[in-house]
Amino acid sequence: MIRLELNREPTWLDLGHGVRVHVRPCTTALVMAARAAVARGIEPVTDDSAVGERTAALVKALAKSAIDGWEGVGDQKGEPARLTPEGVEALMDLWPIAEAFERQYLAPALLLDAEKNA
Repeated sequence: MIRLELNREPTWLDLGHGVRVHVRPCTTALVMAARAAVARGIEPVTDDSAVGERTAALVKALAKSAIDGWEGVGDQKGEPARLTPEGVEALMDLWPIAEAFERQYLAPALLLDAEKNA
């Protein structure tokens, strides 16, 4: 049985290390757009490292589409950083942050996908 999550409001995710991101709901459209962006930019997967690169690219593409605000992210001078696609990508280059984003934002959608196939 699929359990519908009808809360489609933007929300804050606590990614640890004092970082919070405000995200749009994880919709089919956002995930499909991120997958398409990755497919355009990465060669077919041929080994384990390529799988990791593809997953990292998907997380970055999804984060750039989903994150519309953040707290706890500073520039080189320690001032609050302005939200930019490049900044989001740099944030997702930090493994603990990317892992938390994937677990909190993408994993619930993947779990729903797995439930429908059971």
